[in-house]
Amino acid sequence: MRIQAFRALRPPPADAARVTSPPYDTLSTAEARKLAKDNPVNFLHVSRSEIDLPDGTDPYSAIVYERAKAYFEKLQEEDHLLFDDESAIYIYEQQWQGHAQRGFVTLCHVDDYERNVIKKHEKTREAKENDRLRHNQTIGAQPGLVFLAFRDDATTDDLLSDLGSAKPMYDFTDEREVRHLAWRVVGAGVSDVVAAFARVPAAYIADGHHRAASAWRAAKEFRKANANNTGEEAYNWFPACVFPASDLRILPYNRVVKDLGSHSPKQFLEKLAEECDVIPGGSASPAKPGEMALYIGGKWYKLAFEVPPGADPIARLDASILQENVLGPILGITDPRTSDRIDFIGGIRGPEELEKLVNSGTWAAAFSMHPVTMTQLMEIADAGQIMPPKSTWFEPKLRSGLFIHTYE
Repeated sequence: MRIQAFRALRPPPADAARVTSPPYDTLSTAEARKLAKDNPVNFLHVSRSEIDLPDGTDPYSAIVYERAKAYFEKLQEEDHLLFDDESAIYIYEQQWQGHAQRGFVTLCHVDDYERNVIKKHEKTREAKENDRLRHNQTIGAQPGLVFLAFRDDATTDDLLSDLGSAKPMYDFTDEREVRHLAWRVVGAGVSDVVAAFARVPAAYIADGHHRAASAWRAAKEFRKANANNTGEEAYNWFPACVFPASDLRILPYNRVVKDLGSHSPKQFLEKLAEECDVIPGGSASPAKPGEMALYIGGKWYKLAFEVPPGADPIARLDASILQENVLGPILGITDPRTSDRIDFIGGIRGPEELEKLVNSGTWAAAFSMHPVTMTQLMEIADAGQIMPPKSTWFEPKLRSGLFIHTYE
């Protein structure tokens, strides 16, 4: 991997809790507006600038991007965002609900993305790519970190421990009770980290496929306009936080369906019993791969499938098993990417959210999934395969507006 230190544009430590925000794509417009309502310096005014425009404003309209640029400049003019005085790599740690993860904030090269040194496991949507491409080009910066993982090794583990042992420059707790700490690495420490990653054969996108894809597309456009491109220009790099894989925790990505097709609940359960063991009761959180929990008619059922021992990494995923055995053949949901009969609920909301949705009458049934493992994710990416949509939910999320990379 090619990595590089950079002069981050970042909030002063006293402002970090108020300025930084959740990633732009984890909140609806209404949720973003509510979170930023009484906080005029929150980064959501930049990343989701439609919140400061009239209800119903098209989030992809020119006025939204221009508003983002104006607010981004305002935060800098008022010293809520300041450039670091020298290039650095940063150690970033998050603590939440007894779990801690610590990684390196650094610049990664778009050529590594193109050459699959930085590996993908999801398809991206062109509309979302276009949005971040236009947003970042308009404000002249990349404010969100791509969330990367790599297979652990002793050298990087030691560097994370040694370089993040002093008093942190950031230590704050966000609105969801996630504690964020960070340390700055300069001088010889930067050289040590760069050398260590030169021996890392690959990284894996955990979260942020659209941010990475838009950075790559932006670089291609800048290169076309620059006949003297060397590959070292700022637009050839994008900011990321790179974590040892063993530090990361994946939550499930659950499913709800609006209807049971032509089946009554009784008929659906009978059809389901032809595909797997259907056991009334049991936990709403499946204990192992190959097991799911179904909520229907006010009751939970344990679903136990047989996983073919010779199946490829994709076929062994619970999301694939559910699609191939239930959603497609029984419910007629053949393309979950485009169907309006299915929705995906991040595991952070818990089984209680599934019960709430079904009990409301808006949704007919819910499937609580077992989370994908990091080993599965890396195997799939190594095989050049693509996961089913909405297979992973990483938590905690990286803050936006904490370490910003500018194009100049």
